[in-house]
Amino acid sequence: MDKIIAACGNDCSSCPRYVAHPFKKTDEQLQHTAELWMKIGYRDRIVSKDEISCTGCKPENWCRYKVVKCCEDRGIKNCAECVEYPCANMKECFEVTRSFEPQCRKVCTDEEYEKLKKAFFEKEKNISLKSKVKKG
Repeated sequence: MDKIIAACGNDCSSCPRYVAHPFKKTDEQLQHTAELWMKIGYRDRIVSKDEISCTGCKPENWCRYKVVKCCEDRGIKNCAECVEYPCANMKECFEVTRSFEPQCRKVCTDEEYEKLKKAFFEKEKNISLKSKVKKG
């Protein structure tokens, strides 16, 4: 299956929260993800399966970095298409994402970590590859 790369470089197709077809998750998988998110520090409590599940980024969704809204305002699909990439906002996004990696290595199983690595910790690589394809 092809990767689904979000505007910020996350790989939605690898994300344990992403539930859009054909990436449906069971209630047990979503519960596990909610527990993992608390263990990692992404959440301060175990949230409901409805709160943890995701169908993809939309401008109206909460995003600390407002990446989708920025892309929409600029008429582009993702940051790779932006002439200002990597902007200060995305550099901060990459840095904050990387800051969670040591905790993930500490509390996750190897399988959980590899899934999170693909989904989140390779966002800069994912978006940079798209940028090279676009500009090259």
